[in-house]
Amino acid sequence: MSAIRVIPCLDVDQGRVVKGIKFKELRDAGDPAELAKAYNDQGADELSFLDITASHESRDVMLNVVQQVSGQVFIPLTVGGGLRTVEDIRKVLNAGADKAAICTAALKNPNLLYESSRAFGSQCIVLSIDAKRAGDSYHCFTHGGRVDTGIDALEWAKKAEQLGAGEILLNSIDADGTKSGYELNLTRMISEAVSIPVIASGGAGNPQQILEGITRGKADAVLLASILHYGEITIKEIKQYLQKNGVFIRW
Repeated sequence: MSAIRVIPCLDVDQGRVVKGIKFKELRDAGDPAELAKAYNDQGADELSFLDITASHESRDVMLNVVQQVSGQVFIPLTVGGGLRTVEDIRKVLNAGADKAAICTAALKNPNLLYESSRAFGSQCIVLSIDAKRAGDSYHCFTHGGRVDTGIDALEWAKKAEQLGAGEILLNSIDADGTKSGYELNLTRMISEAVSIPVIASGGAGNPQQILEGITRGKADAVLLASILHYGEITIKEIKQYLQKNGVFIRW
């Protein structure tokens, strides 16, 4: 049995960490390098860095900020936002990232998953899915949650695994920043359909909801932002709660 991972997420806009609600109403949450060091020291298992406006603004991820963040952490670092080619992925890996997260570009060119996993190994390639409920299913969105592709999230997850994605970062737009809990139906549906790890993202507001993301949502890892950035709880407190409730975590 693999240990459940607790992963802080740095959503970065113009070089600053921000957090919003349902991908909107962004407010400042601090300096990326400072927060990265704090979470590394708190005992985070990994760290996620997402340049959330890079695709929308058709620009590259800010490599200088990636380098600053990677210099502060000694845990696996995933970087996403504006990665459109194998060469873009190579640049963020060279800047200190251990994994690359792809969302918009993979939906436009699914073969990017195949090419990049062949070049760097599946363990380096994370498919990021920004999903929103559409009737009885969920659609994939691109450009930071702005564009509805009409593509079914479940079918896309299964296809992405076949193409070589080594992990899925599953973001619920509906739950994002609401602190009302993970979108458990979505998380469980994707987790049960693929054999690669699924990271639950969007909506965590307290330890009980985090536990439910694992036990009911079947997630292999949990992504956290708001409740950590604004000092509502520490990673140690989260891990203690999960361990007390029977979850296998690493210290």
